[in-house]
Amino acid sequence: MAAMSLTFLGAAGTVTGSKYLVDLPGRRILVDAGMFQGEKEWRQMNWADFPVPPSSIDEIILTHAHADHCGYLPALVRDGFKGPIWCTYGTAKLASIVLMDAGHLQEKEAQYAQEGGYSKHDPALPLYTVADVEKTTPLFKVVPFDADFDLGKGIAIRMTRAGHILGSASVTLSTPEGSVLFSGDLGRIDHPVLRPRGTPPGSPYVLIESTYGDREHPDAKGLEHEAMADAVRRTIARGGSVLIPAFAIDRTEIVLKALTELREAGRIPVDVPIYVNSPMAVAALAVYREAEGRGELRDDIQPEDFFNLPNLREITDAEDSKKLNHPDHPSIIISSSGMATGGRVLHHLEAMLPDKRNCVIFTGYQGVGTRGRSLLEGMKQMKFRGRYVPVKAEIVSDGEFSVHADASDLIDWLRDLSPQPETVFVTHGEEGSSDAFAAKVRNELGLTVVVPRYKEKVTLTPHGTWAPLSPVARGGAEAAAAELPPTPRPVPHPPSLPHTPSPGAKFPVRNVADTHADDIDEIAVILETAIGQVPFLPEEKQAEVSELLHELLGLVRGESPDLGAVREGVNLALYAAAGAVETPGGQSIVALLAHVPKVLG
Repeated sequence: MAAMSLTFLGAAGTVTGSKYLVDLPGRRILVDAGMFQGEKEWRQMNWADFPVPPSSIDEIILTHAHADHCGYLPALVRDGFKGPIWCTYGTAKLASIVLMDAGHLQEKEAQYAQEGGYSKHDPALPLYTVADVEKTTPLFKVVPFDADFDLGKGIAIRMTRAGHILGSASVTLSTPEGSVLFSGDLGRIDHPVLRPRGTPPGSPYVLIESTYGDREHPDAKGLEHEAMADAVRRTIARGGSVLIPAFAIDRTEIVLKALTELREAGRIPVDVPIYVNSPMAVAALAVYREAEGRGELRDDIQPEDFFNLPNLREITDAEDSKKLNHPDHPSIIISSSGMATGGRVLHHLEAMLPDKRNCVIFTGYQGVGTRGRSLLEGMKQMKFRGRYVPVKAEIVSDGEFSVHADASDLIDWLRDLSPQPETVFVTHGEEGSSDAFAAKVRNELGLTVVVPRYKEKVTLTPHGTWAPLSPVARGGAEAAAAELPPTPRPVPHPPSLPHTPSPGAKFPVRNVADTHADDIDEIAVILETAIGQVPFLPEEKQAEVSELLHELLGLVRGESPDLGAVREGVNLALYAAAGAVETPGGQSIVALLAHVPKVLG
């Protein structure tokens, strides 16, 4: 029997670009598809040819929706990948938002570079386009948490909550050749908003992140978030405004929660307007609001307490965003990205850094080579759109916001695995951080530890006896979890940021072969997914829609189904579901059924 192999195509020697290629007999699986960020030598690799033909990859598994784990997906799809992308519901929803925003920004940055003449290429091109994103998001396929999910041919996966951001998971991949566990990005034991992380089943091989592998989070001395509170107070007092670069996913929600608590405690002024100026963050806030109803938030959290702050304004319009560069009165502006690598925060920095009355507060890890790291290290001038501006604004860091596990959290997670792994691969960290954590694992747990090199390939052949996962049928796994499949369409960007797809751009559902039989199989998958949404319809609609969908599924599964009858059945089910389109179940069913005619051609 051929051995399973693992190749480290990212997050090896760096903290970004997570991509792990698993080769099996007759199967090729990619775990995570992240963009490289930070230092130029890594960013340039986003433009290099992928080490294997994307068309040779059968499927992709995502741990979570941050760009350094999912941001390269549209490039793979553009270059030939057509398989399913397995992930949790929260990841599917958030990744759709992240990718649509990234595609738009890629196009805008290329346009600005061309117009400003500061690109080294002519013409300036985006890494990928919104049209590429539109071909990517329909490939997302939802996997529930804490169920052994069958991928076919003896391969199964289990998603265990990682407690990093909404939907984040550690992934156990079980195959006939053995199993391997990917930690993904791990959260701290006590996330301020989400349910706590879980403990996955042990595997002979474990990949564990090491973002904070060489440090411990500082214990709060005195009042929580006093660094932020004090900076806000003195900035407002001198007539300046506060800019908080924050990741649109998760960090914005946590920052809003902290600002709510600071206001309620009288530690910052209550009348200062707070702006969330990020289309992606505004869209993500809606996903977090929805998460409460699915039991993904902590029991002691009431989202309305910080989603409905007095004076909270959500900005999507581009012109309103530009006005915030020079506000009429002191304000607090939350904008992405958190490391100031892109997004609207850049034009805020360009306008606000030269004014000594202003303050920039960073709320988490700043990678090497990012603008955020440079500002924290004391950079006196910074380049934007080909020109330099002086840095006179106050720069502050509040280290209490990080939701990355620190060294002790990571060790605890490893220690809890049962049985203990044969080999641990330390990834997703700067070199010093990964090396320090590897030494800690050896010393405290006595395990075999490797810090892999970029593009290093290893064989995964366990020595002991390891129990495989016991997958249930896909339908049973989905029914066992209160998970909704993602709406199979890209999350629309705000109207103020329009995009016209390139001529001929198509909107596929997934990898649809050219044969009639494969088209019918694809329609059956869509209908099964739609049936799974029926419980989320209003009770008075469930029986009618369920009956129509089951009749249609029976027709599709019959011998030589009449395509005209299929189209008619789809229209009847669409009409029935449209009567509840204001509900999550209705939205999903309508969106799913709307793609059947496109499969049929």
